[in-house]
Amino acid sequence: MKKVLFVCLGNICRSAMAEGILSDKVKTQGLNINVDSAGTSNYHIDEAPDRRMQQKANQHGLDISNQRGRQFTVNDFDEFDYIFAMDESNRSNILRLARNEADKNKVELFLNLNHPRQDLSVPDPYYGGEQGFEDVYQMLNETCDVFLTTIVHE
Repeated sequence: MKKVLFVCLGNICRSAMAEGILSDKVKTQGLNINVDSAGTSNYHIDEAPDRRMQQKANQHGLDISNQRGRQFTVNDFDEFDYIFAMDESNRSNILRLARNEADKNKVELFLNLNHPRQDLSVPDPYYGGEQGFEDVYQMLNETCDVFLTTIVHE
């Protein structure tokens, strides 16, 4: 079984939505992939995703209300095959905890899957308006499809 971890700052917007999207696709396609999410900060431990992100998920037929924020730990390097950061700041924070090259090799910016070597960030919609949440959903949904295409054919 492949194991995927999405990581953003607080684990209440971007990584929570990515977890919800990929989990739904995995279930729908009957794939054996474990999906989780975490934040590099401890700001929202045990909190549900941001209500606006939950609303956006619901508009797209997803329910992420049962997710709870947690902080990324060194043990995540042992637990997951793929660790996808939502932006450069979070990737740097994750890499600072890496113990060796094997840990580092698991970490990638998520959007590099469909925009190779461009190091693009999934923008944080927390302080933005409605369109920001929709834009993030679309980016994550598209990139989850690219990920599944890549993994299924590995």
